[in-house]
Amino acid sequence: MTLTLTGCGSGSGSDGEVTLKLIAADYGDSRSNGSQHYWDQLARAFEKKNPDIKIDVQVYSWTDVDKKVENLVKDGHAPDLAQIGAYADYAAKGKLYSADELLSIPTQADFTTSLAEAGEYHRVQYGMPFGASTRRLFYNKKLFAQAGITAPPQSWNDIARDAQLLKAHGVKMPFALPLGPEETQAETLMWLLSGGGGYTDSIGKYRIDSRENIKTFNWLKDDLVGKGLTGTDPAKLNREDAFQAFTEGKVGMLNGHPTLMKQAEDKGIDYGTVELPGINGKAKATMGVADWMMAFKQGGHRAEVGKFLDFVYSAKNVEEFSGEYGLLPVTTSASQAMLADDKYSKLHGFLKQLATAEFYPANKTSWPMVSKTIKARMGAAVGPRGNPAGVLTDLQNMADTADNAAQ
Repeated sequence: MTLTLTGCGSGSGSDGEVTLKLIAADYGDSRSNGSQHYWDQLARAFEKKNPDIKIDVQVYSWTDVDKKVENLVKDGHAPDLAQIGAYADYAAKGKLYSADELLSIPTQADFTTSLAEAGEYHRVQYGMPFGASTRRLFYNKKLFAQAGITAPPQSWNDIARDAQLLKAHGVKMPFALPLGPEETQAETLMWLLSGGGGYTDSIGKYRIDSRENIKTFNWLKDDLVGKGLTGTDPAKLNREDAFQAFTEGKVGMLNGHPTLMKQAEDKGIDYGTVELPGINGKAKATMGVADWMMAFKQGGHRAEVGKFLDFVYSAKNVEEFSGEYGLLPVTTSASQAMLADDKYSKLHGFLKQLATAEFYPANKTSWPMVSKTIKARMGAAVGPRGNPAGVLTDLQNMADTADNAAQ
């Protein structure tokens, strides 16, 4: 739901009334459940309790929202609040309030620890988590039964064996591996984690060309793609298309996030989910993804912004938003409420993983460039002429250069 923005920056009316401008991303999959409805209801409820503060929300698609905020900031018309995909660039340029300048102590302390830490730039929290998700392996129960598979995979060997059985029974994509340009950085991180590696080490330095990461992509190239178990060229398969194929019953297994559950149920797919398999058992961690709320200093309404955010992050509001859009709560109080509610039982497996999930290095201003390059390169690395070690080494060198330039 993309609305036309007629003005930006906050303002004060003649009677002392303050209007806060918020640019937000759309989580809905149709006009009827677009995020504008959520924000309008939330804003009206807040204004009823705080008649001297008005909230003006404009919602944009994920395709447009980050660029919209970037252009507004560049033109000197930063919104008071933005709920988008990345915060580090703005924090590095001193444009954001820190979380402790805005939120009450109970509100800030309520953030899930792993998410709060992922929102830090130079050990100060500027990014306030808004929506979160983790990843699990999805499998088609009907296809598994037809292939004689009695239990979901727990290790890479299980994946390869099950994929061979699915292939033998005519499944078009035994394991869907979306390494196309849409979201390759996500699929890559899931596999790196399952192989005991990741994008960075324990102190936040890039380690893209680690021995573990090279081993992981060699296995994907030789034991999955090379044996025809992905059914299509991973470099040409986007996540959206992989999800679509799963909902059409053409995919045996794939890595997915909570939104895929509703998509599969709507198409009558009987599916199951398990923790990501690793080399010799469950992966050391799963991937977590968070979107971010941030507050710009330009408008100067720190107190009003803080009051609104305390309202936004109340347990009731966080739980309602997460439940509406199939996301995970970003606060401890809302997470506990969701875990205690059987209505959300299918999200419980994803939610229990959140505390130990590993996130993109979004606190690095170099990450957008690194992510863009991963999208462009990793799909070809597992192809017939691919060279995983060479690609990962090139990525490491590029990442180090970008990281050093950002210091």
